[in-house]
Amino acid sequence: MLKDKILRAKQVKEVVGYSIPSIYRLAKQGLFPKPLKLGKHASGWIESEVNDWLEKKIVARDEEVANV
Repeated sequence: MLKDKILRAKQVKEVVGYSIPSIYRLAKQGLFPKPLKLGKHASGWIESEVNDWLEKKIVARDEEVANV
């Protein structure tokens, strides 16, 4: 059973700090988790996938700083 929340676009925007069009563009490019289609006019993201993406960004930043 899925225990993750589904985040809507505005919630994802608040978490990652990107505009909604940027989020969709990155997802289309394979650089951000793809949204789930929830209905005809509704999409959402699995919270753990967004958090994992953010964690990878933090690790990459920390590795970059450590290598300077």
